[in-house]
Amino acid sequence: MLGKLARQHDPNVLVGFDQADDAGVYLIGPGTALVQTVDFFTPMVDDPYTFGQIAATNALSDVYAMGGHPLTSLALVCFPEKADLAILERTLAGGLSKMIEASCSVIGGHSVRDEEMKFGYSVTGLIDPARVFTNGDAKPGDRLLFTKALGTGVISTAIKKKAAQQSWIDAAIASMTTLNKKAAEVISGGAGPRQAERSAADDRRPPTTGPFAVHAMTDVTGFGLIGHAREIALASKVSLRFHAKSVPLLKGALECIRAGHIPGGLKANREFAECVVGYEGGISEEMKTILFDPQTAGGLLISVASDDANKLTRAFNAVGVPAVEIAEVLPPTKPLISIMP
Repeated sequence: MLGKLARQHDPNVLVGFDQADDAGVYLIGPGTALVQTVDFFTPMVDDPYTFGQIAATNALSDVYAMGGHPLTSLALVCFPEKADLAILERTLAGGLSKMIEASCSVIGGHSVRDEEMKFGYSVTGLIDPARVFTNGDAKPGDRLLFTKALGTGVISTAIKKKAAQQSWIDAAIASMTTLNKKAAEVISGGAGPRQAERSAADDRRPPTTGPFAVHAMTDVTGFGLIGHAREIALASKVSLRFHAKSVPLLKGALECIRAGHIPGGLKANREFAECVVGYEGGISEEMKTILFDPQTAGGLLISVASDDANKLTRAFNAVGVPAVEIAEVLPPTKPLISIMP
């Protein structure tokens, strides 16, 4: 709908909504820009504290996906008038725990009465305008790395139906409450501005160079792996080839699909994006389905030069980020996205 509105012409807007990127970037001075995002949703787990952690992790992710460092956040709350306020308190406490982990200050928020609870944050960070990772610069020959496993959408649906095994729930919650902070720091080759204050109090800017030739990046969230890969392909004017056997999956994800625990968002993603996908060889129906699963607080999808792909993967793994290579970037061709066994 934003695309139907009159366009604003502000030269300080470095990244707007034109290419469906993860966050906006606004230049505020030489070598410094703001990165801004907002995200909130309904609960997908029963425990309020855990829900708050998931909502915060998800909101922070878009800042990391752009290459920024979160600084401040504002809580967004929709809450039933007659509900137990202890639930809201626990939700806010869970969110705060992740904001503290991210060194991001919660400085306020806004609440409205609503029959259905919703919670999330707007997040503002700093970013070097010379080191912004958009979804539009992937280059033929690049490799695509992915830092988390797929399956939070189908497992969350099974949780709502009281049909998820505890081991599946534990794995999904662990994924949804893991910040993409470590992965972002590996890519940038340094800590965020607040950590840097110890050695350079007069310079709060993120590092302007990184040790790896990362060309494009996004986080995989509501549109699923294929939906966000499609955005990279279209924005970068390239094609992508995925290897299904290399795509990491959460424990229980395929079992949820076989049992029919398919979220509405997955169906919508598939209806929208499968037209640009070609399947080669024997890809199971379950595997085809999981590629469209909407993720909450999903992993980073990173386009990196082939020469650096193994080095970056090893650097991720060394700090506990389970990144794997799942695809390569090709010159533009049809289909836009191909899936190999």
